[in-house]
Amino acid sequence: MIAYIVRRILYAIPILIGVNLLTFTLFFFVNTPDDVARLQLGVKRVTPEAIEKWKIGHGYDKPLLYNADATGAAQLTDTIFFKHSVRLFLFDFGRADDGRDISQDIGERMWPSLAIALPTLLIGVLVNITFAMLLAFFRGMYLDTWGVVLCVILMSISTLFYIIGGQYLVGKLLRLVPISGYDTSWHAIKFVILPVIIGAVYGIGAGTRLYRTFFLEEINKDYVRTGRAKGLSEFRVLFQHVLKNAMIPILTGVVAVIPLLFIGSLIMESFFGIPGLGSYTIDAIRHQDFGIVRGMVFLGAVLYVIGYLLTDISYTLVDPRVRLN
Repeated sequence: MIAYIVRRILYAIPILIGVNLLTFTLFFFVNTPDDVARLQLGVKRVTPEAIEKWKIGHGYDKPLLYNADATGAAQLTDTIFFKHSVRLFLFDFGRADDGRDISQDIGERMWPSLAIALPTLLIGVLVNITFAMLLAFFRGMYLDTWGVVLCVILMSISTLFYIIGGQYLVGKLLRLVPISGYDTSWHAIKFVILPVIIGAVYGIGAGTRLYRTFFLEEINKDYVRTGRAKGLSEFRVLFQHVLKNAMIPILTGVVAVIPLLFIGSLIMESFFGIPGLGSYTIDAIRHQDFGIVRGMVFLGAVLYVIGYLLTDISYTLVDPRVRLN
């Protein structure tokens, strides 16, 4: 197990290096520091002096990869690549264009994102598995048919409809919870209830259909027929055998969304005014703060690598037949 984890971590290093190099190329070769300065200054006619002053103030006045004017190790370290890309591997995200510490912002904003994403994930998985098992239990009957039709209808509705409709019905007409905003400590509960419910409801259609497919694939296998032949009830076969063996593909989808728990939902946080990492990224893109965008891209890549590593490890916990060599 330990050797497998170490090997997967070593495999992840080239992936992260590739993501870092690609991000650096897009942000500093496609859009040069001079282009970034012009975008940030936001005027039609920018003088070379103003561009140079902005670059000096934000650390973009150094050479990109190699500093011929420096001596020793400074020829490589006193460059834009080292200061703005290599340090990402130490989770030193630097500062935003307005001077804020990006690492501190991420540490503060990850909690509102988790407050929404974690309950949404847990409630969604439980509801989807329950509904999928119900449809599988009544497979081929009217309940199964109309359940699939309902799932297709739910999948066909846009996320914005759920958000705007939920805000209007629950927040404005019924006045049960605030429409938007956020608060600290336990007062945050009233602000996250509606986003969590909407997120769970939105995922019912796709999740139920997907899990139903997994269960139906297991139902037709030999071990299920053997269980029925031994006199086991259909309910016991489904919940004791089929559910357990269908957990591997389910875990693949569940663990793969772990990065979203931290990065947050871009649309949900923006509409509900939640100060999470999703709205943080949207605001950075809107204000063309490339320092924040680079940091969030790299953080997302790291979290995806961790997510898929946890997926492989979780396989052995659910199915002892899987061995990590």
